[in-house]
Amino acid sequence: MTCTGRPFALFISDLHLQVSHPRTLEAFLAFMKERAVQAERLYLLGDIFEYWAGDDDLADPFNAQVVAAIRTVADAGTAVYWMAGNRDFLVGDAFAQAAGLQQLADPHVIEAGARRVALLHGDAQCTLDTQYMAFRAQVRQPAWQANFLGMPLAQRKTIIAGLRQGSRDAHTGKAYETVDVTPDAIDAVFLETGADVIIHGHTHRPAVHEHGKKLRYVLPDWELDAEPMRGGWFALHADGSIVRHDFTELTQ
Repeated sequence: MTCTGRPFALFISDLHLQVSHPRTLEAFLAFMKERAVQAERLYLLGDIFEYWAGDDDLADPFNAQVVAAIRTVADAGTAVYWMAGNRDFLVGDAFAQAAGLQQLADPHVIEAGARRVALLHGDAQCTLDTQYMAFRAQVRQPAWQANFLGMPLAQRKTIIAGLRQGSRDAHTGKAYETVDVTPDAIDAVFLETGADVIIHGHTHRPAVHEHGKKLRYVLPDWELDAEPMRGGWFALHADGSIVRHDFTELTQ
């Protein structure tokens, strides 16, 4: 297959945007200005922010800058879609309206050429990490979220800071296989969606995996404020071809 013309869709995830990572923010802004506006669709597949404490934090200058960049792309004619990650699952309707995007359930299926593509964040398929799966099930409950979002914003940020540190500590001691997607969970997604391609992030292990005649594309995370620098995106073209692009293609 060949890829020509305007990309049908671009996919990014796991930028973990935060004030302390200015070069990663610069790369994201360059991507939005140079590449995202050229695509028919842009899919943000989770963990775009290091964390999201609630839509009442939209006025924060850093958050406002990111939202404005997304809105500019949407206003330019690119359809923008958002899928929650494990760090920014509290994004809500106010965020979506401000950014001009549409929120998606996980998984979500699209088609291009003869390909049926399932999109995920990827955390729901790390089923060997039973501690995280229990936490994920808890925080995705509407009642838990309503209770948490009812707390003052400053209190929520303090709680999140503690959870982030606990996550880092727990992740350090876990086996490689435990924090990766499991074959059974991926097979279940292929079966459920009828897809022949999966695109996801979360694991920070970019690669293309074969599952019989089916393919799984893992998005890279973005980190330009430490060595080795990394980042990039996938482009899906109307003929079904998928091409990986590296952050070095951006001008900053």
